This record gives sequence, C-alpha cells and structure tokens, in this order.
Amino acid sequence: MKKIIIINGPNLNLLGLRETEIYGKTSFNEYYVSLKPKYKNVQIDYFQSNIEGEIINKIQDVGFTYDGIILNAAAYTHTSIGIADAISSITTPVIEVHISNIYSREKERQTSLISKNVIGIICGFGLKSYDLAIDSLV
Repeated sequence: MKKIIIINGPNLNLLGLRETEIYGKTSFNEYYVSLKPKYKNVQIDYFQSNIEGEIINKIQDVGFTYDGIILNAAAYTHTSIGIADAISSITTPVIEVHISNIYSREKERQTSLISKNVIGIICGFGLKSYDLAIDSLV
C-alpha cells in the first residue's frame, strides 16, 4: 500500500469559509473524508499548520519513509526558502499543489520558491488538484 501525506499550509484550515469565490465552499476536512473511498489502496495522511517551522518539521519527519508528499504551502510558497530547503533535503517525491491558478492571481502569488525542488506542480483545478496529485503518485 502506498503511503502519501497531504501537507497544507497557512489559512487552508479555513477552506469553505474564506474567499469562497476563489477556494470554494467545501472544507478540507469534508474533502479529505471523500478521498478515502476513492483511494482504498492508498494510505492518505493529512497535516495542516499555519506555522512554517511545523511544516518544515513534518516534511523532515515523513521525507524518508513516505511514497509521496502533496504540498500546498499556500502563502509560504512565495516566501519560504526554509520549506524549499526541506524539500531538497529529503528523498520522498513532492508535488506542489494549489487550489487556484496562482499564475492568474496577484503578481506576488505568481512566484514559487519551492517549485524548483518538486517533481511537478498542479494548480487551478480547485480541490481536484489534490486528486490529480494523488493519481500522479500512485
């Protein structure tokens, strides 16, 4: 059985409540529950933090034992050299995911400091972006 973890960054705990015109009305917990029946042969774990260091710690904790990491670093995508360094330090493949199309948003959201260290980027497909990432890893 493949072991994959979804790691979400700041403010993604507010999905379904914040900026629903961009991120939709479904909470991540609702979405996460719907993944289990779709991927019965995959262990999908989930971690969310608003704190950069906790995200780095989680990447380091799972980065040598999991089959894949799906990372939505949210705002840290555009600012965190530390998360980029953590990704480059591990052996587990990482896919960068964004719910919205970051390239159609504000200029500061169009630059990713982590992209150079991941195996691929999926953005703009809403929560389905995570499904596409899981499909890519299994």
